[in-house]
Amino acid sequence: MPRVTNVVVIATRRSPDSVSIAQYYAQKRELPATHVFIIDCVPQEEVSLAEYRDTIERPVMELLRQRQLTERVDFLVLTKGIPLRIREGGFSVDSALMSAPLKRPFSTELRESHLNPYFGKNERFSRRKYGFYLATRLDGYTMRHIRNLVDNSLRARRANGLFLLDIDPKRSGGGYRLINESMRAAARLLRQRGFEVLLDEGEAFVGGMREIMGYYSWGSNDHRFSKEGYRTLQFLPGSIAETAVSTSARTFQFTDKGQSLIADLIAQGATGVKGYVSEPYTAALCRAEIMFDLFTRGRTIAESLWAASPFIMWKDLVVGDPLCAPYSR
Repeated sequence: MPRVTNVVVIATRRSPDSVSIAQYYAQKRELPATHVFIIDCVPQEEVSLAEYRDTIERPVMELLRQRQLTERVDFLVLTKGIPLRIREGGFSVDSALMSAPLKRPFSTELRESHLNPYFGKNERFSRRKYGFYLATRLDGYTMRHIRNLVDNSLRARRANGLFLLDIDPKRSGGGYRLINESMRAAARLLRQRGFEVLLDEGEAFVGGMREIMGYYSWGSNDHRFSKEGYRTLQFLPGSIAETAVSTSARTFQFTDKGQSLIADLIAQGATGVKGYVSEPYTAALCRAEIMFDLFTRGRTIAESLWAASPFIMWKDLVVGDPLCAPYSR
């Protein structure tokens, strides 16, 4: 395996787990020591804007400059312990950090300044071309789940697994219809390419499926959502997933309260998952046809999920190894 030089992994020295994850990832991906950043932020899920700027954004950008990596790195990998959310406005720390070079304002209303320049692009991502980074994180309920994220990314191969798209037929108006139509378009595209697709348009929430390679559903927003069914889904190494759930990445601590969490999908083997730390609106959700089109064409998890996302500097968060690309040739 060639040494990776376009990724940095970021940990907080205040969390031994955070540092351990960074070291594990760096070892597995053979990152140079200069590509491991240890910063000093408090390991909590929410942080103030001032703390974010002082303890996360500023030190990361300074380390990139000091180590002459500003233009050489494309991907930032955050680890468990780095905060998820900025208190003022509910922005994702990950999305804010990757967008920092663009110097966009923290606007709580979706505006032109939030538009993602990489949206819909079927090409390898480059920080030099687009002016920002793509961020993912290594997170989950347990250290074992997080190590599995890394191991499954390295084990990922092109597989004849199932692409499961679970539509809620009662969500047919306004922005909801956009998401259902996006899933239908993705199903048509995947079938044309010869993949096994289950497009469920019935009212029942689909659970109990195994060997899933791609997943999209309404999660707990489905009118017939089954928590038990959601937690019986099983994924293949290299799999990718998205749920149309407003706060699916609000925490990576186990809880039965509130909306469904992507942490469950990670525990069940999903290798790359998109979620949201606070309300993003349906306009910000992944476009399923773009996400699965790029993924099955060989783009990485980071490229597939971020290129399917209309906005950056917003509420979005992607979990997984950014380099994982099971359909790459």
